[in-house]
Amino acid sequence: MDELRAWITAFRLRTLTLAFSGWLVGVSIASTTVRIDIPIAGLTLVTAFLLQILSNLANDYGDAVSGIDSDERKGPERMVQSGAITGEAMRKGMMICAFLALATGCILLYLSFKNEFISALIFFLIGLTGIVAAIKYTVGKKPYGYAGFGDFFVFVFFGLVLVAGSHYLQTKAINWLVLLPSITIGLFSIGVLNINNIRDIESDKLSGKNSIPVRIGKKKAGVYHAALQLAALISSLAFVYFNFHSWWQLLFLIAAKPLFLNARAVLSKSSDELDPYVKQAAFSTLLFSVLFSVGILVS
Repeated sequence: MDELRAWITAFRLRTLTLAFSGWLVGVSIASTTVRIDIPIAGLTLVTAFLLQILSNLANDYGDAVSGIDSDERKGPERMVQSGAITGEAMRKGMMICAFLALATGCILLYLSFKNEFISALIFFLIGLTGIVAAIKYTVGKKPYGYAGFGDFFVFVFFGLVLVAGSHYLQTKAINWLVLLPSITIGLFSIGVLNINNIRDIESDKLSGKNSIPVRIGKKKAGVYHAALQLAALISSLAFVYFNFHSWWQLLFLIAAKPLFLNARAVLSKSSDELDPYVKQAAFSTLLFSVLFSVGILVS
């Protein structure tokens, strides 16, 4: 039972709200033009969850092996660093998770593009890149997360790929307006990562992890966070403006208050106090996505 708890902790289930949020927004927009294919939607979500879990396991393993995780770290306990899961077991867990993501992804592509080889190949390469990116974030000789490029990859995969991809797999049509809510979810996802990095700014400095907050400092990282939240909301407002049907589409503005409170906390509180606000940011993103989707569906 203790081992099971350790693995569940390593999965970091609270972060799955980000994968769910991007998927929900993409599928909800698609539902306005087509009837949702439930098996394809389900496989899309499962694959997104597996890639998120793979990233979390790789992060746990990579930070422990590199020495980034130490007693100075302020966040939740990591399983490899604490000894709850061995490095070898974590590597096997990563391999299993990567295999499952690849398997569900291939089934998804078969159901979506039975006779469309080029489309299937493009999505396969995107998925393969996602698997590699999930691992290389903190694992390997030159993990890009330690060089400050984590924000970019989070934006691309949690925003552009997940939202627009979920939409395309349902509609088989490109709608450039979908990029606007894709940008929103991508920016919110960066925000979650940014709080996480501000929280760990001191230990990251000591260990040589050059995240964005380490590069620009705590104060500017707080301003950066507020700018991310604001730009995310503006992007969705632009989507409503160009695709207006009903005032219900502005229902997501209810989420502006928790997002504002989150940004204010990041600006005002010390890095040692920020761990609860990582979870708050993730659930604020979930609240936004639910309200955004409800607004679309009732319009």
